[in-house]
Amino acid sequence: MLRLIKYTFLISILTLGGCSEKPLNSPYGSNDKSSKVFYSSFQERPKHLDPARSYSSNEYAFIAQIYEPLYQYHYLKKPYELIPLTAREMPELHYFDKDFKNTKDKNKAVYTKYILKIKKGILYQNHPAFFKINEDYIYHEISEIDLENINTLKDFKDDETRELTSDDYIYQIKRLADYKNHSPISGVMQDYILGFGEYKNKLQNLQFSNSKEKINFVRSYNIKGVRKIDKYTFSIILKKQYPQFIYWLAMPFFSPMPWEADLFYSQQGLQKKNITLNWFPVGTGPFKLTENNPNLRMILEYNKNFRGEIYPSLEDKIINKKLVSFNNSKEVPFLDKAIYSLEKEQIPRWNKFLQGYYDNSGIASDNYDQAVSLNNSGDISLNKELEDKGIHLTTATSASTYYIGFNMLDTVIGGHSERSRFLRQAISIVIDYDEYISIFTNGRGIVAQSPLPPGIFGYQDGKNNFNKTIFELQSGKIIKKNIDQAKKLLTKAGYDNGIDSQTGKPLILYFEATGAGADTYAFLNWLRKQFKKINIQLVTRVTDYNRFQEKMINGTGQIFQWGWNADYPDPENFLFLLYSKNGKVKYGGENASNYESQVFDELFLKMKNMRNSSQRGKIIKNILEIIQKDSPWIWGFHPKSFSLSHKWVENVESNLMANNTLKYKRINDEIRYKSINLWNKANFTLLYILFFIISIFIFSVILMIRKKDKEKVYD
Repeated sequence: MLRLIKYTFLISILTLGGCSEKPLNSPYGSNDKSSKVFYSSFQERPKHLDPARSYSSNEYAFIAQIYEPLYQYHYLKKPYELIPLTAREMPELHYFDKDFKNTKDKNKAVYTKYILKIKKGILYQNHPAFFKINEDYIYHEISEIDLENINTLKDFKDDETRELTSDDYIYQIKRLADYKNHSPISGVMQDYILGFGEYKNKLQNLQFSNSKEKINFVRSYNIKGVRKIDKYTFSIILKKQYPQFIYWLAMPFFSPMPWEADLFYSQQGLQKKNITLNWFPVGTGPFKLTENNPNLRMILEYNKNFRGEIYPSLEDKIINKKLVSFNNSKEVPFLDKAIYSLEKEQIPRWNKFLQGYYDNSGIASDNYDQAVSLNNSGDISLNKELEDKGIHLTTATSASTYYIGFNMLDTVIGGHSERSRFLRQAISIVIDYDEYISIFTNGRGIVAQSPLPPGIFGYQDGKNNFNKTIFELQSGKIIKKNIDQAKKLLTKAGYDNGIDSQTGKPLILYFEATGAGADTYAFLNWLRKQFKKINIQLVTRVTDYNRFQEKMINGTGQIFQWGWNADYPDPENFLFLLYSKNGKVKYGGENASNYESQVFDELFLKMKNMRNSSQRGKIIKNILEIIQKDSPWIWGFHPKSFSLSHKWVENVESNLMANNTLKYKRINDEIRYKSINLWNKANFTLLYILFFIISIFIFSVILMIRKKDKEKVYD
């Protein structure tokens, strides 16, 4: 028995020691040090992967690696600059007057023609939709018997590829016009692309017996302003000047769509099994989606048909010489695979990042103090634990704005009377957004002077240019106007000390909110205190999101919080939020405050289609002065993006407009392998001690039993 215990103890030690080579807490099946895999996470299921409908950043994180529009943002340049992606060159523009005659005078131009040329030899990922035998598509009419053995796209035995053509871009534009695809930009394109609205109405009014008949019609019937020139060239005619249209051509909406894939996925048998375009994208990009299991993980793998792309350089504008020289003349992508695991909770996601199992991470509020701190100069720096791990911090101000809006249709807070304007100005002064940023965003933001964030033409930095309604210059410094000045405005509005001079009753205002968490109530308590500074009573009305949306659509809300992320880096994409024809109530647009100003509208329409110039800058300055005086918003803040990445992740650059940047990332496999094993090395000391104690206990018990047995024998 003693010998058995000794052998068991030795075997256990050897077994436990052998386990230490691979971390026992690894969430993955292997820890391959030669694997060029990027590991990350996602918080919620991407709802739409169809590029005609997708309009969310969590969806773009996947489809932008698969689909390729004509243009992309240069990865390294600031300000942001568009460059060709599948296009051979930037668009060739031609201008026409109202009679459709060529003109070089842009002031007389009505129509703009974009001639778009794509590169030859670009191939789609392999897909069963392209598989043919003797020119017949094998999987476009799948029988019910064949469908019995098919549950995912991987169950198809055969697949093929084909070359990208101009027809594919034209077909996708037609899909944007199809009401059944629910494209969120259909209305915008109807305003600009010649014949788009007529085509949209035509599709809506026609009845088709089956999807094949409809797709054949879409292929053969053209939008008036969208024409094929040859296999690799097509044109788009805009019925008004719109320089920002080029930015739309860099978004997934304008990715190519092969009609074969659309027809393949339209089969009812496949749709019943959730084999749809919304689930399995078909693209020409560097990656393809090989696993879509949003309740567990999503996997992107290298598309072997990808043509290759050279890592971008900066030529005369070198930001990071080391990166450029290291990657020069090297083809992307540098990864074989990217694995995204579902992580709904912040703490597990953060812990796995610290353990090295996720290559990158944001910084949640709960982890902020653990990750970063303010140094003596007031700058953000990483805490020592993260620095010791070699973790890198990347920061950038987002092309976004968050604000508190006033419903300009409201009889108390809205309108253009001096009374209501002075009231809005007084409230705008007392809301302390420096404090808000410190409390609710951990300092991750900058106070807004207007809707325009940094990096957008016309931005006011609060130093050389600022909002003179809210701020003032004192002793060479720009400071917020004080509470006394706000109270004077409140008195001028007829609410001295918060009392309505017309009724003699306290002024009560209403704030519409959604959410029911601790953060929501903390914000609402803070907001009530801000209003209380000038003796205004604020009643907060918390509802669910659907009810909140209903109030916004009907214009029954009074004060609310809202935000906007840029579609493209142009001031028009922010200032349109206050254009009267975009009013939420009257037109169902994005002007949530329902602001109307004839002077603003005239300047906006004059500015919106201009290219950046000193003249455009002057108009924007005038526009900002108008809206700052009218104060339809409390100009809130522009959020800062904080992202962390491990030392083995290379080519990390801050580009908040580009969404197809996975292809540029590199992984140093050896460093990751060593770091993960070091950080997650199992400590078996306690197990050894426990096993030793148990062994001694067992040995003692055995000795006692033997002793008693001997005593019995002697008896």
